[in-house]
Amino acid sequence: MEGKLLICAVLPLVFLLSGNNAQLDVCGTAPLNTKIVGGEDAPAGSWPWQVSLQRRGFHFCGGSLINNQWILTAAHCFSSTSTSGLVVSLGRDSLNGINLNDVSRSVIQIINHPDYDSPPNNNDVSLLKLSSTVSFTDYIRPVCLAANDSDFQTGTTCWVTGWGTINSGDSLPFPQRLQEVTVPVVSQTSCQESYGSITSNMICAGLAEGGKDSCQGDSGGPLVSKNDSRWVLGGVVSFGRGCAEPNFPGVYARVSEYENWIKSHISSNQPGFVSFSGDGASSSSHSFAHSLPLLLCILPVLLPLFVLS
Repeated sequence: MEGKLLICAVLPLVFLLSGNNAQLDVCGTAPLNTKIVGGEDAPAGSWPWQVSLQRRGFHFCGGSLINNQWILTAAHCFSSTSTSGLVVSLGRDSLNGINLNDVSRSVIQIINHPDYDSPPNNNDVSLLKLSSTVSFTDYIRPVCLAANDSDFQTGTTCWVTGWGTINSGDSLPFPQRLQEVTVPVVSQTSCQESYGSITSNMICAGLAEGGKDSCQGDSGGPLVSKNDSRWVLGGVVSFGRGCAEPNFPGVYARVSEYENWIKSHISSNQPGFVSFSGDGASSSSHSFAHSLPLLLCILPVLLPLFVLS
């Protein structure tokens, strides 16, 4: 009984605290994304945190907006920390043609993880600071980040997005619209058997039969999964053997391992970190176990109403 009372007393406090964090108020919400299953082309605004990294007008990597001035991407996208000619394009639907919701910012700082090494691409994460803040719209908003206690169980459904090649060496056809694909999380043991150099800083996702994967040009982009009403960034596109080959899933930097590192570099307006728990089957489902604490809190309030009626 004491445990139940403690849950009910603490729960409203959690809601109040989250309301004071601008990123938790908005992160991971995509008002224009109502899909249950997706196709190949992502409808405009479906993934409002997706960004294109460009040098002199050419896309070379993806990334994710994590607050109004910072991007999380992959360290292997940068051979140096020079920001010369580096631009981040936000709110973009296609790489060619008119993008009515596109906003661009130059980059003033690149922070690669100090322990990044290649191979085996361990700690493949990088932070980019934009030249000025961006305003959030339906087409531009930050993604929530997986907190360090998150659990992406084997089989959890994830989405990968990007403008990369559709096969090794096969460019995305004009007008190069943002692509989306679903892939399940693969166990660390299985991924280790495929690659032999998988660390706890990595998360793997893909199909045993292949056919679905991220590819060249998707590097640095998001691997997200839905936690109730919020999309949570679980991985950053890192590496793989070819693209969509059988028994070689895509490998991603595990975002939950970098909560402290990210917070150490973003001193104000920190990103919204969310404790993610995938159920190993459908990341958007909400289990009874997760609902039980809330149910126990509201039941004493609702029960008299039923009795009186």
